[in-house]
Amino acid sequence: MPSLLPFARARLAAASLLLSLFCAASTNAAPAAAVEDTIAQRALACTQCHGQQGRAAADGYYPRLAGKPQGYLYKQLLNFRDGRRHYGLMSDLVDPLSDAYLNELAGYFAGLHLPYPPPQTPALPAAALSRGQELVLKGDPARKLPACVQCHGQQLTGVQPFIPGLLSLPRDYLNGQLGAWRSGQRRAVAPDCMAWIAKQLKEEEINAISHWLAGQPMPAGARPADSLPAPLPMECGGLK
Repeated sequence: MPSLLPFARARLAAASLLLSLFCAASTNAAPAAAVEDTIAQRALACTQCHGQQGRAAADGYYPRLAGKPQGYLYKQLLNFRDGRRHYGLMSDLVDPLSDAYLNELAGYFAGLHLPYPPPQTPALPAAALSRGQELVLKGDPARKLPACVQCHGQQLTGVQPFIPGLLSLPRDYLNGQLGAWRSGQRRAVAPDCMAWIAKQLKEEEINAISHWLAGQPMPAGARPADSLPAPLPMECGGLK
């Protein structure tokens, strides 16, 4: 792992620029360049990891922010700040921020409707991909496992206001998050339905689900659905 993460490097570069401007102003009495005070400008700190305009980073581990439901993004920022999700850089970044500010930041990214990247080419045998597709679309009734589409929408593009889409996410990120739910590293307000689901899945099933989802194209003009056609199959505390 590099000694300085991208965001840290950006902070150092910004500090160096400010120092240079200060020195120039001191010696030449030249006014410093004005920086606009907008939510878009402040959100640039997020794009150091999450990619330009929150489109996702190329490394496969930092997810897309643009176009996700505002309520979902807001809940995740709260989870990082309040210790239900664990990633030091995120937690340090949002720790001093208020609920209102986090909600404003979530609303900014939710309002960005930008093109999606092409799907990833699956790297699993057909039988494994078929199993992943079956779990996503039908679940496993014998194990009381709901299908992903029952919560994340028939198009898997999410549901307002709190349920994220599952398409156009890198399989490494999907694997990492399902693994975090399974291990308890990622949590939600009880009852934690995703933790229960992830713990019922075998490792090879998680991998199959992630590969199948990452290999699906995003429907043209896709947006999070306004509502689900049926009640949720189980109670989820994180959706309240």
